[in-house]
Amino acid sequence: MIHPTQIIISTIAADEVLFHRRDLGVLLHACVHDGASIGFVLPFSIPDAEAFWTDKMLPRMRNGALTLLIARSDEQIVGSVQLDYDTPPNQPHRAEVRKLLVHPGFRRQGIAKALMAALERHASQLGRNLLTLDTRTGDKAEPLYTALGYETAGIIPGYCRDPFKDCFDPTTIMYKAL
Repeated sequence: MIHPTQIIISTIAADEVLFHRRDLGVLLHACVHDGASIGFVLPFSIPDAEAFWTDKMLPRMRNGALTLLIARSDEQIVGSVQLDYDTPPNQPHRAEVRKLLVHPGFRRQGIAKALMAALERHASQLGRNLLTLDTRTGDKAEPLYTALGYETAGIIPGYCRDPFKDCFDPTTIMYKAL
């Protein structure tokens, strides 16, 4: 485990994604290879991870549909989380938490909790008072979300492919009223 001197949580502007794509790619790659079920399966390369940030996230950020928060330690990006608030007109009060990532070498230091607290503050500033998310049932993140006050709405069996094995895992749908 690496012990950072200080963790700084901040939002990152869309144009900064290009500058930080390598660091963001390394973070995503490390999390996927550590078993995170966040939409990717092996083989998954760092160029694949970089392409996710530039091809999928950057346009959504530029369109004002998504905010990316990052955690830094000594200028290294060690965590991130996304707030997706691109909702239909009948859901202006809701947003979705997406891809909470903490580099495996920096886990168990409160970074995920700090990212989620910052995300919730940001959501409140945007007038979003209901957050939803999904997480692989039984995954490391599920108890974290429960400890942060997220409640389980239900479980969907066979929801997503396991990143390592040729099988489908269930997902837990969770929510929190702010």
